[in-house]
Amino acid sequence: MANDYNRVKKLTYWLLFLVLLVFVLVETREFLYPLVMAMLFAYLLYPVVKRLEKWGLPRIVANFVTIIASLALSVGLLILLYKQLSVFISDLPALKEKALANIDMLQALIDQKFGDESQANERWLRIQVNNALDLSGEAITSILLATTSTITKFGLMPVYIFLMLYYRNKFEYFLFRIFPSHKHGKVKVMIDEISNVTKHYMGGVVIVILILCILNSVGLMLIGVEYALLLGIVSAFINFIPYFGTLIGGAIPLLFTLVVQGDPQKTFAVLLFFLAIQFTENNILTPNITGSRVNINPLFTILSIIVGGMLWGLPGMFVAVPIVGMFKIYFDHSPELQAYSFMLGTEGTEEHALTIDKVLRFLRLRK
Repeated sequence: MANDYNRVKKLTYWLLFLVLLVFVLVETREFLYPLVMAMLFAYLLYPVVKRLEKWGLPRIVANFVTIIASLALSVGLLILLYKQLSVFISDLPALKEKALANIDMLQALIDQKFGDESQANERWLRIQVNNALDLSGEAITSILLATTSTITKFGLMPVYIFLMLYYRNKFEYFLFRIFPSHKHGKVKVMIDEISNVTKHYMGGVVIVILILCILNSVGLMLIGVEYALLLGIVSAFINFIPYFGTLIGGAIPLLFTLVVQGDPQKTFAVLLFFLAIQFTENNILTPNITGSRVNINPLFTILSIIVGGMLWGLPGMFVAVPIVGMFKIYFDHSPELQAYSFMLGTEGTEEHALTIDKVLRFLRLRK
């Protein structure tokens, strides 16, 4: 009886802790997510800073040069995107009329095909598309007219990155002071492993995004899609979100070509193009550039992205996977938590994996 009471009490404490944790994460998201994103980008820039320090530059100078160079690249991309968005906003009323005309034609074909003469359904598609275009226009305008608080949050990120890179040894020494001396070896291994995994993951993701910016833009230009550069960059940047990014990124130019341009042949070409891009990204770019450094199985990857989005929106979806990867490394080195590491990881299902050998055996091409 006493054991049951203790178990219930322990479970109650854990549930209370989780409720309070979610509350704190939601209430402090405006402060926390720029800080967490800065930490991830600090890991991204760490190899460059370390190389400059090996060449003899003082740490302050190495940090400053690296951050200024990365800011210059980022600002250049943002200016290019800003100009494209400005042109798109100025053309939005004409594009809206064109899209609504195409929708009216599609509605007429649907009514003719199914013999639907209901007045309630006659304008349903037009209303939905009109509302969607209005919302997208408002969203883009709000991005262009960013508030002071938004600018401040993201403007502080370079400062956070600089200080994290400058005080990186201090953080390590802080952890050594927390843990007893006999655990310093394990702590050092965890720190090195987290650093290695995160910097390779972030570096790989950025390289994949830059490659996709070029591939998407060139492909859409060759197909003849309007605003190909804008749509190509936007669809590539959405790939910062694992799994969902490819689907959402491909859906935007696909819907634009179908609804606004109203060209079925180009829409089909865009569909085939993004299927090829998805195959290339999932099977060639990401495995060879990013690799399987963050060794989280797809189920918990998707769940972490959903939870991150619920807590912090788009920034939460971006930071969810590397943060869960850090926790998995901690679980790996904690004997009492290795069961959770096993649940998060990809091991344990090798016998069910689809391999070339299994396919050949199924087709009776190999014994």
